[in-house]
Amino acid sequence: MTHPVHISNVRKSFGHTSVLHDVSLVVQPGEFVSLLGPSGCGKSTLLRIIAGLEQQDQGDVHIGERLVNDVAARDRNVAMVFQNYALYPHMTVRDNIAMPLIMDRLGLVARQPMVMNWLPANRSTLRDIDQEVCFIADSLQLGALLDRKPCQLSGGQRQRVALARAMVRDPSIFLMDEPLSNLDAKLRVEVRDELADLHQRLGASFLYVTHDQNEALTLSHRVAVMEKGRILQLDTPQRLYEAPANLAVARFIGSPMINTWDISVDAAGWFQDFSGSHACGPLRSCRLTVGLRPEHLQVARGVDFEYPVDSQVQVVVRRCEHQGPEWLLQLHSDTSPAIALQARVPQRRLDQMPVNGDRITVGWSWNDVFAFDTHGDRLEVTWVPAARKAA
Repeated sequence: MTHPVHISNVRKSFGHTSVLHDVSLVVQPGEFVSLLGPSGCGKSTLLRIIAGLEQQDQGDVHIGERLVNDVAARDRNVAMVFQNYALYPHMTVRDNIAMPLIMDRLGLVARQPMVMNWLPANRSTLRDIDQEVCFIADSLQLGALLDRKPCQLSGGQRQRVALARAMVRDPSIFLMDEPLSNLDAKLRVEVRDELADLHQRLGASFLYVTHDQNEALTLSHRVAVMEKGRILQLDTPQRLYEAPANLAVARFIGSPMINTWDISVDAAGWFQDFSGSHACGPLRSCRLTVGLRPEHLQVARGVDFEYPVDSQVQVVVRRCEHQGPEWLLQLHSDTSPAIALQARVPQRRLDQMPVNGDRITVGWSWNDVFAFDTHGDRLEVTWVPAARKAA
């Protein structure tokens, strides 16, 4: 049965290294939440604390109404799926899936291999366990593989066995620690789709750790972006993309990474960048970092842009990467060589693939531009390009 999970002000250090700093998080019943961040940001440590595999230094973990700070991992009713599958190599798929139920329903003596199948008292229990195993296996398309061992399975099949072993317990929450990272790209997409279908069928709570933003954004109701042991922003995938709370989130969400450059706003609210003069209200006498996503940087076909632009500038192509229906362009400005830009351009916008050294015109609307202060926090800014100001 699914329960909410509350993590309140959790701290964790390993020696003198602080890993988690006052982390708080709520996973609602039936919700899919991802912890997204680079390696070493503390996301796996937080997952292990919830599972009871690590003890926090400070803070509380509630599963439902129950405080589980001092509850052993086996008594928390959580299921954890590990990155390396953690299957028993000498057991069949059937036995791997059944093991949590055997450990829970049979006593120490009754589950010994030499006597488990021979004790008359066990027969009814083992029959019930096998029925549950078959039901779960069929739901994950593992029914034909129950008598195989892990070494006879593909990576995707092994991951489904690990999921089945977690599902059979009917846990309060599924904890998943980068379960797809060992799979190749094609299989990763297939298993990701299976995970999404599984969550929809079960209606269970999932807390999913990953460093891959595509996994987090496509699977999750909400995503917690983490950095250096802190949650920078917990929000829906759409909000993370459209309204990042700070520069770190803006840089982490989106592929390729957001374009940024620095500006200085004068006492009259004006600034000059490589694309011209602009007004910035209501800020005065400050330094800002501005951000523009590569997909919002337009390339002109001849003299025409696909959508109206406020600024345009000539740039030089440094590199062009072919990515199916679009090109990824790496650009720089002659007037500001230190500023490097990236643009995602549909092939239909250009007559032929650009090559190194080509000069092209790019433009953008300032409505698509974010502003961040010197601390990296996003600011609400009204941009007034010079041409619009003059009009």
